[in-house]
Amino acid sequence: MSRAGGTWIGARVPRNEDARLLTGRAQFVEDVEPPGTLHVAFVRSDLPAGRLRGLDVERARAHPGVHAVFTAADLGPLLRPGAVLVPPPPLEGLVFHARTALPLVRERIRHQGEALAMIVAESRYVAEDAAQLVEADIEPLDPVVDLGRALDEGAPRIHDDLPSNLAAHVRQTKGDYAAARARADLVLERRFSYDRGIGGAVENRAVVAEWDARADRLQVWDTTQAPIPVRNVVAAALGLSESQVRFIAPFVGGGFGPKIMFYAEEILVPWASIRLGRPVKWVEDRYENFFATTQERGQLHEAEIAVTREGRILGVRDIFIHDSGAYDPYGLTIPINTQCTLLGPYRVPSYESEFRVAFTNKPIVTPVRGAGRQHGVFVMERLLDLAARGLGLDPVELRRRNVIGSDEFPYNHEIMYQDFAPLRYDSGSYEESLEEAVRLVGHDTFPRERERVRADGRAVGLGIVNYVEGTGIGPYEGARITVEPSGTVRLATGVGTQGQGHFTAFAQIVADAVGVAPSDVRVVTGDTSDFHWGTGTFASRGAVVAGNAIHAAALSVREKILRHAAETLEVDPDDLELADGAARVRGAPDLSVDLGALAVRANPLRGAVEPGTEPGLEATSYFGPPYGTTANGTHAVVVAVDPETAMVEILRYLVVHDCGTVINPTIVEGQIHGGVAAGIGNAFYEELVFDEFGGTSNASFMD
Repeated sequence: MSRAGGTWIGARVPRNEDARLLTGRAQFVEDVEPPGTLHVAFVRSDLPAGRLRGLDVERARAHPGVHAVFTAADLGPLLRPGAVLVPPPPLEGLVFHARTALPLVRERIRHQGEALAMIVAESRYVAEDAAQLVEADIEPLDPVVDLGRALDEGAPRIHDDLPSNLAAHVRQTKGDYAAARARADLVLERRFSYDRGIGGAVENRAVVAEWDARADRLQVWDTTQAPIPVRNVVAAALGLSESQVRFIAPFVGGGFGPKIMFYAEEILVPWASIRLGRPVKWVEDRYENFFATTQERGQLHEAEIAVTREGRILGVRDIFIHDSGAYDPYGLTIPINTQCTLLGPYRVPSYESEFRVAFTNKPIVTPVRGAGRQHGVFVMERLLDLAARGLGLDPVELRRRNVIGSDEFPYNHEIMYQDFAPLRYDSGSYEESLEEAVRLVGHDTFPRERERVRADGRAVGLGIVNYVEGTGIGPYEGARITVEPSGTVRLATGVGTQGQGHFTAFAQIVADAVGVAPSDVRVVTGDTSDFHWGTGTFASRGAVVAGNAIHAAALSVREKILRHAAETLEVDPDDLELADGAARVRGAPDLSVDLGALAVRANPLRGAVEPGTEPGLEATSYFGPPYGTTANGTHAVVVAVDPETAMVEILRYLVVHDCGTVINPTIVEGQIHGGVAAGIGNAFYEELVFDEFGGTSNASFMD
């Protein structure tokens, strides 16, 4: 099947994975249960800070149906801190203290929910019952909860080997902010705070492991966003070669960032399977998810902006503290994202940004949807609104006077991004996005609307924000494409899927190159036995990094198809076109050969393969961007508020988003809808509340 117009890129192809998802035929980790599977429950600390003086597990071990109870004392060489997954970039003057957790607590408890013991039993019910029989002798310690006081002199130290709770210190500057401030007509200072939040994926984390002693191979099903890196870590920790370990990330019910992280459960469950000789399964429950899975978003900012009376930005200064939780295995990705994203699409001649990362007695912080970018956007856009008010300018007009124009690219912000490369914009549509949003939201007619809504006794406001989002970061991704004798085209790639529509969008890329319909492309993702090298799905990088690798592999396969077809039909390759699953001569459609027949021809059972060629219609390619790319856009909203009830009604919300070449508009729109919904929820309804003792007081969706 060929597409009218000649291309599948940009077509609204229905998601081909949805039939499986909607009819219950898609496999999730919860659906995996090999014969003889044992089940795991963890004993977790209720205290956020303490010293484990003793752990009595004998009653739990004696409980009927329990196969094993493991503590830190049982782990042997496995009892070592985890790796720092993302080291920080080599910034001048960088201070970074890497601290990661043990798989099970040996002595020091640093956040609520840390695992003390692992129960393995015939069923989860038995394991949970046995967990209640474990007696932990814990000396409570004073917790560090308040981010604003975590770095105070005399604050309780979370890591005894450090002089304070400082995890990192970074300072990046451009220009001379002090001089800019001195000549400004208006300087505005504000303090901003950002609450803690969670990813809240519908599917919690889960791991199933099965050790095959006869084959000397380990198979693991995992809800991870990064199956290949996790496979590598597990293999190394267990003393296995990577070829002995197969990780499968099947359909995953949402990732949003926390499932990028490597967790202790991902090594403990496989280790238990090897030790016990049985398949072992653990599924995180919702209550556990609020403590055992990573979180994000706690920051405190002291920011100021210096502007002229005409509304030109002279400089911005932002000093902030970032809450890392008890450990920092994900480096400085989030605060550096905040630091860089704050600059947005604006000319900022002088910028002084300094952040400190603090350890606290809270769960670990790693990227959650947005990964620190929203913090920077929030600070900058609030400063602009406040400056507009101080100058008596329309907030839209202030933004117009400061956005980078299309004739100013490439634009160098002169600081370093998290991908170890300078923050440099090579293109963008900042002016166009702003003007389109202003038009669509009805900015010019809003004063009349405001009077009408005010007549009902409600307050009403119009807000517009701009952003530039760093995406498409490395290091690399790869793809292998094979034309099979059936005529089906098989694509294997290392990135997994958590609902982004990869099965459809990736198939569209291949379909365009080799002349088939997307429905004729079988996409395999997240299985390390099908593709061995890659990084994972995060940071809006799937289409940019994996997509380019897929495109390169598809073009290589296309070249092989044309060469074999030209030899078969005895024509020049330039005289051929690929369409409807066949290679055919232009102007003579009866002269054609199916892709399946060419696949057979390319893999002869007798004779020699021609020198300088390879058997099969297959190609593997990798793509590693030298630096990340960017998307940009503008959000606009009209909100009415009842001053008596504080009830908020969103009257209009629109997004103008420029992400470059759109593979599938329907999928992109769905991703934007999801992001807006998550942002609205975060702004109005979501805050993880910690009491003075460090406990979480609203660890459920009902609270």
